[in-house]
Amino acid sequence: MEQQQNLDRIEIVLVGTQDGANIGSCCRAMKTMGLTHLTLVTEREYAENRVRALAIHASDLWEGRKQYPTLEEALAGSVLTVAATRRHGKFRKGTCVTPEQLADQISTLGDGKVSIVFGRESDGLTDDEVNACAEVVTIPSSDKFPSLNLSQAVQVITYTLFSRIKPSTIGIVPVPQTRVITATDRVTEAMEAMGYFKLDDERRWTRQFLSDIFERAQMSETEIRKMEKVFTKMSTIARYKGTETK
Repeated sequence: MEQQQNLDRIEIVLVGTQDGANIGSCCRAMKTMGLTHLTLVTEREYAENRVRALAIHASDLWEGRKQYPTLEEALAGSVLTVAATRRHGKFRKGTCVTPEQLADQISTLGDGKVSIVFGRESDGLTDDEVNACAEVVTIPSSDKFPSLNLSQAVQVITYTLFSRIKPSTIGIVPVPQTRVITATDRVTEAMEAMGYFKLDDERRWTRQFLSDIFERAQMSETEIRKMEKVFTKMSTIARYKGTETK
C-alpha cells in the first residue's frame, strides 16, 4: 500500500467539538498533510461562516464530512480505533503510543479504515469514549503546560503520519471493530460459563482488555474464528468435567 493510500483510509473523528472555528482549523490541518476524511460525532449545528473562515481552502473537507450521533456508529467499520488523549487514570487505558509509533503501526496494517478520535476543546474525551477505542495516542509535551489546542493536536498527529508512514505490502485484511465486539462477547460468555469471573467488575474489565487486544492484533476472519473456538471449546470441556465430578 502506497503512502497516499494509507493516508486516504485514515479518518479524523471529532467528538463534541464546541466551536465551528476549531472544525475549520482541523480541516486545514488535515488537508495540508494529505488527509481528507472528516467525521463529526455530535448533534450540534455549527455556523457555516465560523467553519469556513478558518478552513480557508479546505472547506471541501467540511462539505464532505460524515456525521453521527454516537461514537459507536462512527467507529463501526474501522479496523483500528485510536483515542488521542494525554489524560490517564484508573478507568482509562494503561498504555499509550506516540504519534511516531502510530504511524509505524498504520504502515504495516492490512486494508481497512483507521479512526483517530479527538475530544472536546474544554475537557477532551470521556473515559467511556477512550474505552470505545482499542488504543491511545499521546503527544509528548511539557509537564508545566501539557494541554494542546484541538487543531494543534490534529496538526501534530497528521504531520507525523504524513512524514512517517511508509508503503506496506501486507496482505492480511483485518476484521472491523463490529466483528471484534462480536468475538469479544462470545469469548467473555465462554469464560463466564467456566466460572472465571470471581471479583466485582472483573467481567467488565476483562472484556475491555480482550476487545483492545483483539483489535490491536489485527486478526483476519479466520484467525478470530479460531480464537472464538478455543474459548468455546474450553467452556464445553469445563462443563463436561463438572458433570464428571458430580
